[in-house]
Amino acid sequence: MTLTVSKASQSSDKAGAVAFTLVEMLVVIAVIAILAALVLPALAAAKARAQTVICLNNTKQLALAAITYASDHDDSLPYNLVGQAAATNLQNWAAGVLDWDLTPDNTNVALLIQAALGPYLGKMAAVYHCPADYVLSQTQSLAGWKFRVRSYSMNASVGDAGSVSESGYNINNPGYVQFFKLTAISRPSDIFVFLDEHPDSISDGYFVNQVNEPSYATAYRPAAPNSWLRLPASYHNGAASFSFADGHAEIHEWLYGSTKLPPVAEAANFPIPIPANQIGDFGWLAQRMSVDR
Repeated sequence: MTLTVSKASQSSDKAGAVAFTLVEMLVVIAVIAILAALVLPALAAAKARAQTVICLNNTKQLALAAITYASDHDDSLPYNLVGQAAATNLQNWAAGVLDWDLTPDNTNVALLIQAALGPYLGKMAAVYHCPADYVLSQTQSLAGWKFRVRSYSMNASVGDAGSVSESGYNINNPGYVQFFKLTAISRPSDIFVFLDEHPDSISDGYFVNQVNEPSYATAYRPAAPNSWLRLPASYHNGAASFSFADGHAEIHEWLYGSTKLPPVAEAANFPIPIPANQIGDFGWLAQRMSVDR
């Protein structure tokens, strides 16, 4: 006996084989949503870790570039100029002053790679930018910008700061040593050279805070003792990247909310007074800024 199946029956079976009920569709969507909820945080965490590693490597490369520069310049560290003196001076470690306007310095990579450390970094502009730093003002965002070109600054106590250090010390911290030469740093593993700075204070790349000098009148004089004049960044889960005069780099996690201000354009009002019970972060950084004269 031969068993036959009509075309109508075949079509009906096919239709039944591929059909899904509404309940089944909702179950599939729910499973996908649950999987996404589980996977996306892991992906975000992995991305954040990758950004931290890249930033750490960037600061390390900057420190190694400064060390190599010193070996080529009779032990002298690169210039670390303040204010507009850093804007176009290609003898500076990096040229250009950042702001929240449409100033060309914000996007001009040529000012970075043609400055003093450019040749020691293979003229790679990416080394100057933290991959977690995409902070822009509304004006810059509306202009279609993606990010500003520099995320790092140099310790104001390291290098020739021009007019503010021409007396042999830095007038912002006259009680502390200004390190003009690499070999002058007796404990190079304890003195930082570069860090990633908060976008609201980065400007000229000259990272300065006055330490124990509240009565010394300068252009950078804080309104009260123990205030942040410049603020380190906290892009990396409340931490910042530092590189030191011996060439090593490390991530330092901040303890207090007064240090971890959100990276938002024009949100910080400097100087920022530090609560008496939150001085630990400032003290940690000050101890690695310089040594007593």
